Amino acid sequence: MAVSAVMWARENLFAAVLLLLAAPVLFGCAAEPPAEAEAESESASPSMPANTAPQTSASVPPRAPESLEIPSVPPADDRGIVEGGDLSWPQCPEGMGIKERRTLGLPMPLASAEYVVIGLTNGPAFTPNPCLASQVEWAKKNKVMTSAYAVTSYPRDATIREHGGEGPGDPDTKIGRLTNVGYQQAVWNLEAMERAGLESPSVWMDVEPVAVWEWTDDIEANQAVVKGALAGYQDAGKRVGVYSIEGLWTPIVGDLQLQLPEWRPAGEASRAAALERCGGEWMFQGGVAVMVQWLEDGRDRNVTCPGESVQLPLWFHQY
Repeated sequence: MAVSAVMWARENLFAAVLLLLAAPVLFGCAAEPPAEAEAESESASPSMPANTAPQTSASVPPRAPESLEIPSVPPADDRGIVEGGDLSWPQCPEGMGIKERRTLGLPMPLASAEYVVIGLTNGPAFTPNPCLASQVEWAKKNKVMTSAYAVTSYPRDATIREHGGEGPGDPDTKIGRLTNVGYQQAVWNLEAMERAGLESPSVWMDVEPVAVWEWTDDIEANQAVVKGALAGYQDAGKRVGVYSIEGLWTPIVGDLQLQLPEWRPAGEASRAAALERCGGEWMFQGGVAVMVQWLEDGRDRNVTCPGESVQLPLWFHQY
């Protein structure tokens, strides 16, 4: 028994030494992941081409379009075409506001409106809708869903001097300063929303000609303002759509394709004529139409496009 134990010990000691000598071979490659794991890890994160450097241009490129296929909140049931309206400074009691945009006392949305898009400005940027707070209270009282829209406009020289130095653009360049002004327009509008108590997960950028605050013939300069505003809303976590149409959009920003959802106006027309603008042939910057608008009896009326009522929780807050 004693001899066998000694022999057993010697044999096992010899085996242990061999095992220690072989350890680098057996276990040394365990620190490196298998090729399949490396490939899986690379595919799990965004990749950048080897020769692509981060963009440092003074202008801010449009953000990647948000996907409505992966909503941040559960979509609603498809209710077909849902009617709404919009209101802003024209619906304020007559005679208020800036001298270039006196309010008109136009009628409020119809009782059939289930949602309203409330304007934040009195026309151009940095001018407040003079009865924004009371319109928010009206929406709460009537328990309608609310979203917000704001006019994006080209700044005057004094506005560039005041707001061009702070934002994502290079303040030493013209395009950078205009980008910053657009960004500050968004910041200003969001602060106005907060003061008025307006709840909305989104903001619609209204891009169209603004009398007295005309856009320039410099497409790149105009684009910088729009891109800056978009960056300001997105940095604040807002979903962004665009209110315009090709005849208004293209003369201002050319072929700029932001690929954001669209809210398309039809002017003084009918509900049927407005719904025709839901079609893809009316696309102006690469986005799908969520709503269309028409003017009838002094009211801006809206309807969701077919199939888009499921997206209402993404764009509206329910009071």
